[in-house]
Amino acid sequence: MKRRHLLGKVALTVGVIGLWNWVTKQEDLMKASEIEFEVTKTDAEWRQILTPEQYRVLRQHGTERAGTSPLDKNYAAGTYRCAGCGQPLFTSETKFNSGTGWPSFYAPIEGAIATTVDRSLFMVRTEVHCSRCGGHLGHVFNDGPAPTGLRYCMNGVALEFVPNAEA
Repeated sequence: MKRRHLLGKVALTVGVIGLWNWVTKQEDLMKASEIEFEVTKTDAEWRQILTPEQYRVLRQHGTERAGTSPLDKNYAAGTYRCAGCGQPLFTSETKFNSGTGWPSFYAPIEGAIATTVDRSLFMVRTEVHCSRCGGHLGHVFNDGPAPTGLRYCMNGVALEFVPNAEA
């Protein structure tokens, strides 16, 4: 009987956590959707130009699995652009190996990003968006290298790399 009682409590806790995450994420998405961006498209238009994984990350605030992006280990000279609208976001000069499994940068190109508060997963984080189209890129943390001390931890699928010769 004790085991059954414990399993019931675990199931209830998991349900409450899931509900709390969903409610707080909906509040944050509503706040983010109130921002007007230069590039706007309908849901159908975004689905037409993005891959399913890009759509999930950029438009639904998803996260790619760590270590899956080839951009994590890319150290060529160039510019990282938004996969949704092509806006330049980061330069290779600010990229570093954070060891997290996601492409990381210590500073964006000035004016290229916007941020909102993300209260999902029982924590408060700063979510990073493209300032031009509002696409979700990742999060920024205070554990990066000098000179900023910041780590912009980006989803590689939300980025496109353009080598310097083409930028």
